[in-house]
Amino acid sequence: MKRLIKSSSCSLEGVGLVLRPTLVIGIKMETAIKNFRTLHIDYPLAKYPKGFLGYCNGLMAYVRGKQKDWFCPKKHYMVHAPWEDIQKFCKYSESFCENYNEYCTLTQDPFPTTVCTLDSKQPPTSCSYNSTLTNQRLYLLCSSKYNAEPIGIIGLF
Repeated sequence: MKRLIKSSSCSLEGVGLVLRPTLVIGIKMETAIKNFRTLHIDYPLAKYPKGFLGYCNGLMAYVRGKQKDWFCPKKHYMVHAPWEDIQKFCKYSESFCENYNEYCTLTQDPFPTTVCTLDSKQPPTSCSYNSTLTNQRLYLLCSSKYNAEPIGIIGLF
């Protein structure tokens, strides 16, 4: 009887070891999906006070605060469309982007998007951004191959 219990215990430990990485990956993916919604969707378009000197400067202060990082990202995309309109493009993705180790897709429709680009002519102690409003298709990173959610924007087309 002891042998059976011991064997069963080892078996459960083995399952625990298999499940732990899956659970961590699942939690990270949930966070990535939530972050996409809060850091890349601005619909309807928010208005920032004049003290921020432009849309991207206000937005990037918010983005850096949410990411809890003082690093100034060189480029950031903000889409001005409902979440559901973007989400549907990750429901089925045949492409795998090896550089990102994620599934990816190109939207069929163009979306109004603000591209925030770090100003190269600035002191290293500040983050000043230029804004460009465009209407283009999005290259999206998706959480999986089927029934997925967007987790990132890797470019415009």
